[in-house]
Amino acid sequence: MTDFLIIGAGIAGLAAAQAVRQLGYTVQVLEAAPELREIGAGVVLGANAMRALDTLGLHDAVHARGFVVESIGLLDEHGRPLNVVDTRPFTQRLGFDNLAIHRAELQQALLAALPSNIVQLSKRLAGFEQTAEHVTVRFEDGTTATGRALLAADGIRSRVRLQLLPDSQPRYAGYTCWRGIMDATGLPLVPGRTTESWGRHGRFGVVPLANGRAYWFACINSSTPRNPEFQQFTLADLQQHFGHFHAPIPQVLAHTQPGQLLWGDILDLRPLPRFHFGRVLLLGDAAHATTPNMGQGAGMAVEDAAMLARCLRDQPHDWPAAFARFTERRRPRTTRIVEQSWQLGKVAQLTSAPLVSLRNWVMRHLPRQLNEQQMTFLYEGE
Repeated sequence: MTDFLIIGAGIAGLAAAQAVRQLGYTVQVLEAAPELREIGAGVVLGANAMRALDTLGLHDAVHARGFVVESIGLLDEHGRPLNVVDTRPFTQRLGFDNLAIHRAELQQALLAALPSNIVQLSKRLAGFEQTAEHVTVRFEDGTTATGRALLAADGIRSRVRLQLLPDSQPRYAGYTCWRGIMDATGLPLVPGRTTESWGRHGRFGVVPLANGRAYWFACINSSTPRNPEFQQFTLADLQQHFGHFHAPIPQVLAHTQPGQLLWGDILDLRPLPRFHFGRVLLLGDAAHATTPNMGQGAGMAVEDAAMLARCLRDQPHDWPAAFARFTERRRPRTTRIVEQSWQLGKVAQLTSAPLVSLRNWVMRHLPRQLNEQQMTFLYEGE
């Protein structure tokens, strides 16, 4: 019998597979998709995430594919600074960089660390049952698999979580987002600096990646999810909407190919009361999906894997107890990030002119100590 069955071969699932394999356990990763083709654009892995990857033996492989981020610039739509943070004092103290990386390349680095027979594709979960000793999962193709424990890393719409907690539906944040990757050669981007520009009618972020590329995102308020108007938006529509934003935002859009445009509503999960259910444990977005405003979604997934390994080392003979300990250790941090990210998104998406003016004044006058406290919380982790 396999020790761990993992549902989902995204960042959380692959990192968790590496974590339990390092402890000598057997593992099988079961993925619904017929091929591993990670959609999405860029992600930022904070120093906290890079430290977690280091404990899993994955730091160097991931770092080689990424681009070091040294500062975070929050600007208004005219390019005037609202809040600029030099992250180097924090990362140098911790000994780990902040890293921007294409999501697909992160997934490839995690996958390359596992034996080729670990991941099975086209295994869409139909349901599962557990006893005091094992968990049996059923798939839509009629097959089953049994393991001593089940790790659910199947994302924000997790079928495992919805069987356990049917009311834990994703929450719409009130805004929608486009993403893209483009060749940034020749554009005046500051090396190592990410920027996010807040206006009255949306915001736009730019993140440098390796090999002369950049990742960008653009968010606009929408009163309803899956808004038909925004489903039809093209690059030309985005160029018109953000045409008054400061350089190089119009140029970033002009350098993007239509086939590189991705769109989706911003969702998260209301914080759950727990992540453990006997021999079943929720990980990553299945447990604590967050809006992207604090750049910690992927980081929390790899932190989960590192913490899972720690809890299993502490209680190797009682996995339900180890899973309960995981909830105890992870829930306070993930809840705080989910809630702060939700509130930050609301502030970033303000449209009232007086409130936008007040917001911008407050952001320009934030005490340095508050920035330092927030960076300490994010990067030092548990």
